[in-house]
Order: sequence, then C-alpha cells, then structure tokens
Amino acid sequence: MTYMTSQGDTWDMIAYKLYGSAKMLPLLIKANGQNAGTVIFSAGLLLQVPTAPEELPTDLPPWRR
Repeated sequence: MTYMTSQGDTWDMIAYKLYGSAKMLPLLIKANGQNAGTVIFSAGLLLQVPTAPEELPTDLPPWRR
C-alpha cells in the first residue's frame, strides 16, 4: 500500500492515520528510509506503507506496549 502526503504531514500523524497509533512510526520510517530526515512533509510525496504486525511484541516493557 502507499500513502500520498499532504502539506504539513508528520511521521506520527501519518502513522496514526494509517495504523491508529503513532507507535507504528518506526515501521513507516524503516520502509521509507530515504525520507527519514524529513520532519514536516510537503504535499505529493508517495510513501510506502508496510503491513502492520498482528500484535505488538510481548517482550516490551509495559510502558512501550
């Protein structure tokens, strides 16, 4: 799947829109490494959207789940 950015989008906003959680931000950045340094997106950039894992890892501390 792909996502076309809108002016003013940020990584956490995009993660929340697509996955319902900003916690998926690292997954998005990893799939779009060429844009990892971007903080605020301009309109019209096509990002790759990887499939979210079914569950969060259980070996994470409670504050990271």
